[in-house]
Amino acid sequence: EEDAAELRELTGASPLAPAPGSQRVAIVQPAVKWGPEKPPLSTAELQIAEAVALVDTLQNWTVLDKIIIPTKNPNKKLVFGKGNFEVLTEKIKKLPHVTAVFLNVERISSLTKKELEGAWGVRVFDRYSVVLHIFRCNARTKEAKLQVALAEIPLLRSNLKNELSQRDQQRGGSRYIMGSGETFVETQSRVLKERELKIRNALEKLRRKRSLLRTQRRKCEFPMVSVMGYTNCGKTTLIKALTGEAGLQPRDQLFATLDITAHAGYLPSHMAVIYVDTIGFLTDLPHNLVESFSATLEEVAYSDLIVHVRDITHPETTLQKITVLSVLRNLNLPSHLLDSMVEVHNKVDLIERYKPTEENAVAISALHGHGLEELKQEIEKKILIATGKKILTVNVNLEGPQLSWLYKEATVQEVEVLPEDGTARVKVIISSSAFGRYKNLFPKSKIFMS
Repeated sequence: EEDAAELRELTGASPLAPAPGSQRVAIVQPAVKWGPEKPPLSTAELQIAEAVALVDTLQNWTVLDKIIIPTKNPNKKLVFGKGNFEVLTEKIKKLPHVTAVFLNVERISSLTKKELEGAWGVRVFDRYSVVLHIFRCNARTKEAKLQVALAEIPLLRSNLKNELSQRDQQRGGSRYIMGSGETFVETQSRVLKERELKIRNALEKLRRKRSLLRTQRRKCEFPMVSVMGYTNCGKTTLIKALTGEAGLQPRDQLFATLDITAHAGYLPSHMAVIYVDTIGFLTDLPHNLVESFSATLEEVAYSDLIVHVRDITHPETTLQKITVLSVLRNLNLPSHLLDSMVEVHNKVDLIERYKPTEENAVAISALHGHGLEELKQEIEKKILIATGKKILTVNVNLEGPQLSWLYKEATVQEVEVLPEDGTARVKVIISSSAFGRYKNLFPKSKIFMS
């Protein structure tokens, strides 16, 4: 009960969450025409299209207007030059029903946010706060809610610094609380630090629990396949197609999956595998958000294989690939996992006569089932290499101990009884170490490699 009460306290209503109800949003996209700040693989039009998709994910949020304004340096205090800022302010003021502005930059300081809200008379959100609010709305499990609460800490700290600078400017009132010798800001800072520590401790408890479950899965020797990709690339749809799990309901929206979920499926040899659905990635996903979800992404390091799903119809598919690979590299995954990754080009049914340009990529349509058998074969081939398992057929004497030994030490796939000579042909999936033991115990057994 104490744990449940603490969890409610840590994941309760957030002071950063937008007020409940509808938001009518103007999206503002800074367009950098040249220089080091210009995105190499994107355009302002494509960036604003993704911003619209983010807003559309939120219930009761609607886009009133999309405004692209040039800037030489989006890191300026007010993001835009004086002239363009005045033009932008004029445009926003002419939108009578607007309640918020989504400035599509990774993060703005609390001081910049305050100045912009003062100039425009409405709330201003950056990419961090919009994505965080989507996470907040989609978090279902304890772990996801705790990870969202952890991701809020840097914003709360930033707001606190802003408050400190304002108090210093005003120099008004007592700096100390009831003679405690601790300033208001020091007290707030300490409370935040304690809150962060509690959240990290709660996440560590859940991490240990998941580690235990992982150990149990390892004992069952189920290979694990992590399915990863840019948000809304079709990961959940693909897992549903590979496993036939009716309960999986893919949603056509960004960040529909925030939690690690595991689903059992079978490969062509009837080998059972666990497909793990993971959180999607996003360009310019702030570092603090990725770090907050590192406990979830930690599961990937224990996979036997990564399947990287790409929406090949998306105009920014190359940038999306670079984003995913960059995040995976930053997770410090074992090099063999990155080297053996299977790349999947999804949604090929929307492109006439599609052929992958990348070597070894598998073209599929998860929705219509095209290319799934080829993908399963590729996954099986890589899993056998990664786990050191072999698929083979052995001849066993039914009166001897071989069959019961194989049932105990390997995965028996098929048994074909040959009654005329009292033997059986047994198809098994077996690890290299178990195979070595089998040959030592039963040296006369006939073995046929598959």
